[in-house]
Amino acid sequence: MERTRFRSQSEITQPGEFVDKVLVVNRVAKKIKGGDKIGFTALVAVGNRNGKIGLGYGKAGDLRSAIVKANSKAKKNVFQIVMRESTLPRRITLKQGAARLLLMPAPRGAGLIAGGVVRNILGLAGVVDVSAKILGTNNPMANAQATIEALKILSKNHGTA
Repeated sequence: MERTRFRSQSEITQPGEFVDKVLVVNRVAKKIKGGDKIGFTALVAVGNRNGKIGLGYGKAGDLRSAIVKANSKAKKNVFQIVMRESTLPRRITLKQGAARLLLMPAPRGAGLIAGGVVRNILGLAGVVDVSAKILGTNNPMANAQATIEALKILSKNHGTA
């Protein structure tokens, strides 16, 4: 069997089945009368590697519950993206909050040239050939939301969302 980056996940999942990926986990604390109240937040992306992607954010007192909440919210927020063969239909630049993002289509065989959570989200969506640059903040939550928003804008402009 050929060794690839996503070999273990591609062996487990069937085509069309959703794969989830925990993008960010954050431990938060609130000062209360008896000390600190510890909580967790999680950002999860789900995708079927065939054009469908969703993002969810969950908060809970323990990590497992936060991930489960985020996963269920991500599955509720799934939408279809537009692709031209294995890449995006056109170039898009987006500014959302402090995040500035540049997504550019790439020729076949170029691969997924992106960093951080943008790479994970585009990989789960099934975009194979794309070049991306994060220009603003390096906050992964802001960059994840900007990536999803850019994909939604592309889909709306091409009549599927």
